[in-house]
Amino acid sequence: MSDGLGGCCCCYCIRQTEIGIVEQFGQFKDLKPAGLACVLWPIQDVKARLSLRTQQLDVNCETKTRDNVFVNVVISVQFAIIAAEAFNAHYKLTDPYSQITSYVYDVIRSTIPKLTLDETFAAKEEITHKVVESLQTTMNDYGYSISKALVTDLSPDHKVKAAMNEINAQKRLRAAANEKAEAEKIIHVKAAEADAESKYLSGVGVARQRQAIVNGLRDSIIDFSDGVEGTRPKDVMDLLLLTQYFDMIKEVGSNGAQKTLFLPHGPGSVTDLQANLRSGLMNNLDKPLKIER
Repeated sequence: MSDGLGGCCCCYCIRQTEIGIVEQFGQFKDLKPAGLACVLWPIQDVKARLSLRTQQLDVNCETKTRDNVFVNVVISVQFAIIAAEAFNAHYKLTDPYSQITSYVYDVIRSTIPKLTLDETFAAKEEITHKVVESLQTTMNDYGYSISKALVTDLSPDHKVKAAMNEINAQKRLRAAANEKAEAEKIIHVKAAEADAESKYLSGVGVARQRQAIVNGLRDSIIDFSDGVEGTRPKDVMDLLLLTQYFDMIKEVGSNGAQKTLFLPHGPGSVTDLQANLRSGLMNNLDKPLKIER
């Protein structure tokens, strides 16, 4: 098929999510959407097919923070061609990737040097907002829309990372040491409280035991004095103390433990022992048992 210009009709297929640029004698003629496109060849031709899909460009930029730490920042910029502005995207911009990279460099190297390393890690949202705002203002004039900009990597030098990890590890070790010390303190306090309670109860038991012994001796003396006429309490006490003294000697001698016990033993020693025990016992016979906590 031909017309008055001496050309023939050629058909082109424009794929989905693409737009065709038609030129006539090297001059822009029309935009062809997806589907069948007919042009008058060789006068007209589909010179380019532009993808309308969202594209991603990863920009790797190295810069320095305010506290003089060099960091490597990777910004992932997601952009697409505006279908109605395909003319500007094709004819006004030779290399959109280089253009976007330059603007990302400008934003990163003007923002991060104002922040410390810790502030940089916390300011990802601020950085991406500034990148998107700067790119949208510029790239819209060239037929590109900027959908998102993501900080996908933020890495300081490996020595700096090792130092940061060491600082964090030391903080955790210090916290663990404090917790361990507090736990040991609680254990010692509880042990001291338990020991004090144990000693108190042991003292109460010993006091009650001694009181029971005193009461028993007193009852024995009274019964013996009532049963045998002319017997004095002193005679009964001497007899009881002497009996218990010999029982103690027998118990020590029959004990199989390998121990040595030195006791003064003789008539004079027994008499002194009786006098001392009687004196202490008689002084406590009339005293009531008082247990205070």
